Amino acid sequence: QVQLVESGGGLVQAGGSLRLSCAASGSRFNIIRMGWYRQAPGKQRELVGGITSGGSTNYADSLKGRFTISRDNAKNTVYLQMNSLKTEDTAVYYCSATNYNSAVSWGQGTQVTVSS
Repeated sequence: QVQLVESGGGLVQAGGSLRLSCAASGSRFNIIRMGWYRQAPGKQRELVGGITSGGSTNYADSLKGRFTISRDNAKNTVYLQMNSLKTEDTAVYYCSATNYNSAVSWGQGTQVTVSS
């Protein structure tokens, strides 16, 4: 089983930037994809984007150009760089890991609040 710990959330003004981190530990060798999701109050959890073990990335169409996902394999960490933040980006951001059996592990989430 994979354990995921997100960090880097906080309060930022609109137009600012934040970088979230997701550190993986445990049985991480079979991970084929790491993803970022978010859930705003009263809304369903939605995909932000993801990165495969080969380094390919994908993003929600509405976030392309502002959000970037990267990984540091030596640190077993995936990052979510968020630029030009908007108030509607306020949400709890979750990291996920999918293994070759399609089992998904989740982190506890980190709060991002964007003020106007």
